[in-house]
Amino acid sequence: MSPAKRRALFAALAKANPEPKGELVYASTFELLVAVVLSAQATDRSVNAATRDLFAHARTPAAMLALGEAGLEGYIRTIGLYRSKARNVLALCRQLLDLHHGEVPHDRAALEALPGVGRKTANVVLNIAFGEPSIAVDTHVFRVANRTGLAPGRNVREVEDRLLAAVPAQYLQHAHHWLILHGRYVCKARTPECWTCLIARQCEYPDKTPAPAAARGQSPAATPPRARTPPKAATAGRGRKAAVRRV
Repeated sequence: MSPAKRRALFAALAKANPEPKGELVYASTFELLVAVVLSAQATDRSVNAATRDLFAHARTPAAMLALGEAGLEGYIRTIGLYRSKARNVLALCRQLLDLHHGEVPHDRAALEALPGVGRKTANVVLNIAFGEPSIAVDTHVFRVANRTGLAPGRNVREVEDRLLAAVPAQYLQHAHHWLILHGRYVCKARTPECWTCLIARQCEYPDKTPAPAAARGQSPAATPPRARTPPKAATAGRGRKAAVRRV
């Protein structure tokens, strides 16, 4: 994809959603970190359902540790892999208290040294909590980057590096949110809704899905493309989500 196409692609996403937000609900950097750890191989909706009560009872590393493994499991039992996640979260809390005075560190190496925290989780925390222009490559970002031709790569690190090099500087801060939301609601894995896509003109995917009218043998012009945007919750935040602050 040419630099001009990339600029046009992100300009279109930015115009439709100038301040994109993730869908995890949290009220502090610590809660954000825990929510992202819990979200591995789980939906944001399932994590929010569990953390609503969890965060009401344990908002700090010390309070989370006080729950114990059985207590924490009781709150997150509906999330996949909850037993291993509970162990990681408690170990993470202990390390925050022992090494970082109970605060989430603003340092990639220190973040990735925390139990249950990999590069993707660190990228999310660095971007959202600390304002760094990092890009977290999840399954949606990986798919959109490859399918559109924006930053094709064979693995998540290769895609991340290529995105960091390809995304125009003015769009880096919000790039991963735009791509995640686009992959989640428009550029879906099985049937991308290409007829609603804001960036269809820039996308280099050769097998674009036709509009439903065209699939029934009608003229595509009979059903003009409509801009598809994420649900309100994806753009405006929900529930008790507040401005991120350090614990």
